[in-house]
Amino acid sequence: MAATDSTMWSGLLHGGLAGSFMKVPYVPPRASEIRAATAKAAIYGLPYDGTNISRTGTNGGPRQMRDVSCMSTSYHAMYDFDVLEATNLVDCGDCQVVLGNAETTFARAQADISQIIEGGALPVVLGGEHSVTIPAVRAIKEHYADPGFILVDTHLDTAPDVGGELLSHCCPVTRAVDAGFDPKKMVLLAISGWMNPRTELAYCREHGITVIWLEEIWEHGTRAAVDRALAIAGSGDGVYLSFDIDSLDAGYAVGTCCPTPGGLTSREAIELTRGIAAPGLIGFDIVEVAPTLDPTPASALLGNRIAIEAMAFHAGCGR
Repeated sequence: MAATDSTMWSGLLHGGLAGSFMKVPYVPPRASEIRAATAKAAIYGLPYDGTNISRTGTNGGPRQMRDVSCMSTSYHAMYDFDVLEATNLVDCGDCQVVLGNAETTFARAQADISQIIEGGALPVVLGGEHSVTIPAVRAIKEHYADPGFILVDTHLDTAPDVGGELLSHCCPVTRAVDAGFDPKKMVLLAISGWMNPRTELAYCREHGITVIWLEEIWEHGTRAAVDRALAIAGSGDGVYLSFDIDSLDAGYAVGTCCPTPGGLTSREAIELTRGIAAPGLIGFDIVEVAPTLDPTPASALLGNRIAIEAMAFHAGCGR
């Protein structure tokens, strides 16, 4: 009798019970249970949107990215690769957000993400605004002495603070440096546009953070950008990749707090993600998906696609 093809259509794609990412099993964010599930990657939602300087709505990001994930199968036919078989992916649910309190929320998230890492799984964080990177990189630093960091974004995100608030979505790179990341192993990719203050560029220059401008990607392509970024950020214990959906052109991702006219194409975003993830990651987040700001599921579908690409190429797809 022929074996059952788990990737074959059996009915309505979005039929059946919903809730987890790609309908994978729920496992609490406890190292022992993640280890028992033999998971090599774990989804973790952080639906926090408390410091946004622009339009709000990213607290709905984790839920909608999970909702639209049922529109993807786990199998990529060209690569003959099944991401669920390769990762034994689990979903660890969402952080218990404390409304109006970033400090307590991030302490909880850091503890949960640390448990995912201790359990031997790649933490895949679904935001939430970009401040959710802060507890993630703090957890990474608990486990890795010399991590690298690559940001794909239209904004530098190196604000020292915003009106005195340190845990802002404008500050994830700055707080990563505070957590112990070596700024000389940090790369900010696809930065462009008219929302990058002098203070933030000065911070990059003063600390030796590499900026690869979007205009450089236009001129030299995504492969050159990936090679340069990995040469800088990949020389230590591994790379943490933070991907802000607002790095994409607003025509592809309007559902975000600060849409970007003239940003990356969706193909460029996938190429960058695949290239950065291919040597393996130590952590990943996809942030700033704001479902209520998009009349379609397009922005969430892109967030979902980028998360799957990151996990798959981390796990060996394309090798």
